[in-house]
Amino acid sequence: MPEDRTSKVPFTQFPTSLFEQRAALESNELLNRMKQSRKAHQDPHRPQYHYVNPEGRLNDPNGLCYWKDHWHLFYQAYPPEDTRQHWGHAISRDLIHWEDLPYCIYPNPEDCCYSGATLVEDDRVIAMYHGTRAGNMVALSSDPLLLNWEKVGNRPVIPMPDGEVPYNVFDPCVWKSGGKYYALSAGQSSDGPGGQMVAADFLFESDNLNDWTYLHNFIEGDRYSRVGDDGACPYFWPIGDKYILLFFSHSSGGQYLLGDYDEERQKFVVTYGEKFNFGPPGPGGLHAPSATPLGDGSVIVVFNMNPAKSSEGWNQIMSLPRQLTLAEGGNDVNVQPVGDIESLRGDLIELKSLTLPANKDVLARELDGAPESGLEGNAYELQVDLQPSDASMVELNVLQSPEREESTRISVYRERGYPDRASYSRKTRTSFVTIDNSYSSVDPGVLCRAPETVEVHIEPDEPVQLRVFVDHSIVEVFVNDRKAVALRVYPSRSDSLGIAFRSQGSDTEIRQLKFWSLGSIY
Repeated sequence: MPEDRTSKVPFTQFPTSLFEQRAALESNELLNRMKQSRKAHQDPHRPQYHYVNPEGRLNDPNGLCYWKDHWHLFYQAYPPEDTRQHWGHAISRDLIHWEDLPYCIYPNPEDCCYSGATLVEDDRVIAMYHGTRAGNMVALSSDPLLLNWEKVGNRPVIPMPDGEVPYNVFDPCVWKSGGKYYALSAGQSSDGPGGQMVAADFLFESDNLNDWTYLHNFIEGDRYSRVGDDGACPYFWPIGDKYILLFFSHSSGGQYLLGDYDEERQKFVVTYGEKFNFGPPGPGGLHAPSATPLGDGSVIVVFNMNPAKSSEGWNQIMSLPRQLTLAEGGNDVNVQPVGDIESLRGDLIELKSLTLPANKDVLARELDGAPESGLEGNAYELQVDLQPSDASMVELNVLQSPEREESTRISVYRERGYPDRASYSRKTRTSFVTIDNSYSSVDPGVLCRAPETVEVHIEPDEPVQLRVFVDHSIVEVFVNDRKAVALRVYPSRSDSLGIAFRSQGSDTEIRQLKFWSLGSIY
């Protein structure tokens, strides 16, 4: 007799009209418990404009999609009465303000509901995810808020293998092409140098979501991921006139492959690849992606951020949503924040045409024209445009205490990479931007890590444009709307609120500085 893995979490079958669903949510016991849990959290490191779970832990984001005027974010949740993974659920109209909803996909017959993706059709949303000890599952929903889900066959549609097979059964994603459904199942293959293991995503085909046929390893010509990588949490979507495969490697973090989709052979032919995190995913680094197409040729992605300190009752958080667009030439991807961040802004503080003197630490509040107060905090957006200069390095420090016992360092190194030898008409060197949490906290329980360092192409006469988001225990930096770096930080001093600059070797001009305090999304 099959093992009963029914969840202990309270379950509700909701009505199917939006009006009735909203009425039912008002009195929902589980949702009211989540609201009370949000109010009870007082941790100073808990962010206020990055999404964090209402109760318990969270892990990978799953199935990001847009359905009936709402963005839907799902995630691996750990309810207190049954800490096996369920799919948590939140919705948003603007990708910034999130509204909690009850857990939506519960385990049974699988043991836990692991990572997966969604596919939006005209009349329904398809979720495909990994059910541990069972296999890859498919669940369907068509109600206005995606509150009710029905599992296809109430069994794994791609079961865990019983014996030797040429594929892995793990994190899936799903899409449709030529009237058929296709799904990737994450894993590894021994196709690497000398038979070593490399990232692989195995392709399956179906006419009906219930019966799936294995085809082959989907990826062809990948020279960008590393030996030892795996292809977990895959998302495969069009971007511009190319396709992008986003995934997470448990050995080297979040990354993407760019290429062409050969629909006749059902192969993804890789032309480029890059990381989303530029160091280990933990402690404190970027983790797994969840992505969906926007419909204009771009892709929206959100990541979970790993902790670097134990937090009572919660741990990971979600990054700001990012919009990915195909760069000019089609050989790279640009990254910028997306969503109605402007709705969170307080009063603007703006300064222009400032000089950073060489080899001197300068507090933001000491800059010419700066107000006596306001240019500091632990929840804000800061935009800084740095004119080209001969400075060896320009440094921006945030969450800095008065005597610099604690500080998170953002550094800009112009034209330090190798020349672009692939294009002989362009001999400029790439630049680097680094975020370093080595001195972010004096708390002995906080784990710092090697800096995140992103390589970005900036023309010699082009300003460096930094868009910095600070939110209690996370710092995200977007560079010229092309690249991004992020780390978790845990300043332990209540006065670690300062902003400071340094221009090493030579003066640097700040063309413009803009600062806004940002409010809460809850």
